[in-house]
Amino acid sequence: LGPVMLDFSVPVRRWVMAGSVTVLFGYDPVLLQRHCNLNERKMVGVVGLEIHAQIQSTSKLFSGSHVRFLAPPNSLVSHFDASLPGTLPVLNRRCVAAAVLTGLALNCTINRKSLFDRKHYFYADMPAGYQITQQRVPIAVNGMLVYSYFEGRRRNQVVTKSVKIKQIQLEQDSGKSLHDDERSQTLIDLNRAGVGLMELVMEPEMCCGEEAAAAVRELQLILQALGTCQANMAEGQLRVDANVSVHRPGEHLGVRTEVKNINSVRHLAKAIDYEIQRQMEVLQSAGKVLNETRAFDSKSGNTIPMRDKEGLQDYRFMPEPNLPPLFVYDSEASVPAGIDPAQVVVIERLSGQLPELPSVKRTRLVETYGILQEHSFTLVNEDGLIDYFENVVQTTKAEPRKVIGWVIKELIGNLNSQNLKVSQSPISPCALAELINLVESGHISSSTAKQVFQEMWKAPEKTVGQIVKEQDLWMINDKEELQKICKRIVDSHPEEVQIIRGGNKKVLNKLMGEVQRETKGRTDPVQIRAILEKMVS
Repeated sequence: LGPVMLDFSVPVRRWVMAGSVTVLFGYDPVLLQRHCNLNERKMVGVVGLEIHAQIQSTSKLFSGSHVRFLAPPNSLVSHFDASLPGTLPVLNRRCVAAAVLTGLALNCTINRKSLFDRKHYFYADMPAGYQITQQRVPIAVNGMLVYSYFEGRRRNQVVTKSVKIKQIQLEQDSGKSLHDDERSQTLIDLNRAGVGLMELVMEPEMCCGEEAAAAVRELQLILQALGTCQANMAEGQLRVDANVSVHRPGEHLGVRTEVKNINSVRHLAKAIDYEIQRQMEVLQSAGKVLNETRAFDSKSGNTIPMRDKEGLQDYRFMPEPNLPPLFVYDSEASVPAGIDPAQVVVIERLSGQLPELPSVKRTRLVETYGILQEHSFTLVNEDGLIDYFENVVQTTKAEPRKVIGWVIKELIGNLNSQNLKVSQSPISPCALAELINLVESGHISSSTAKQVFQEMWKAPEKTVGQIVKEQDLWMINDKEELQKICKRIVDSHPEEVQIIRGGNKKVLNKLMGEVQRETKGRTDPVQIRAILEKMVS
């Protein structure tokens, strides 16, 4: 920079930049503190989601073609789905009702009048050259999704947050392109073309993959409870696009990238966290984040570029000329004269169909049965597990906290090891309750009960009593027989006895283990400890 002349006779407060070195001439505590705060403010991630949920309906949004997963290619295609000239859309009332019911569950404002638009883009699997959607006036707006997840090292702290839902819109799905690289050709399957979708647009209010994954998981449970979407991500019934950017708090949001078509909750969390970290590293190295579309590679755990968005695509939105405005009504009385109420969607009617939602279920389970919060999450997350648990509780004499241990550790453990659903369990709630009752009444020990459980799993046709009787697993309660067994163990372990008499009471556990081994776990540990303590003393 050369020589710098400064007059120190006046209070100087200014910055001189020398490469990457910042020098402060003069001392201003406020300025210095601001500079330190600026450097201390770390970049944070900002995440917004766009979720396409396939509506659970037997037919498509605008045609009578059936909807079925893994049907033979192009076997479920109507003339309208193939965009043959002269065909017109006919709106599926079931799809409208599903969207309204979903909006009500997510605390949305339902638009009594919504409109359909054409969104133009040219893909081979979109034969019309446009998609019918709701860009200007969607069916539902301004909703809220409340979700919870576990935080902390031990994963035992429940954090509850919420994210705003900008809108829910009805639209038709595209077909599917199958790329054959060996033959250098692309095959088109139009079975999915025209299937009804709900697109849920969430505001960019989440900060990491964990939050986004928790929000999507909660939405899955809500949709399944409503019956509006099966939400099976492996079958493409729920597809997630994540908009990700990073910035320093207090500054404008950064340039976002869009990670498309993420097909599992686990992949969603990984893709978002990777993309946040990638963007931070780009900015820290004085690079520039591009506004682009990326895909998640599950093998490498990275996101990879697909196409940039530097030139904004013009979808040339226009009103759909073949569909009139869509009206929904508050009540039966508000339906205009001359219109059959059975042929329209009535909000009051749908409000009465709202089921118990997942968050309400979890609260009820904790308050009713006194179980831990993390156990309530497990019960709600597994389809059919709440009914199974409650059936066991109603049939057994054991406390619910004991029942939940059997359900989660033994039942879920075995189901997961064989990739089975709760409905496929070979052990019925009544059979498990019978087993737990034997433990509670003292007829078999808890360790023996676990052995019996495994035998019941292998041979579900046998009753609990049959298995216990065949393998002679009843508890040994005869005091004289217990005395003989303990005496035999004490006599065969003189060294351990001397150590115990010397003051090391922990060695008594070894003798108890020997008794349990000889009796195959058919003794009461409390009773055995009392007998052994008396003998060795």
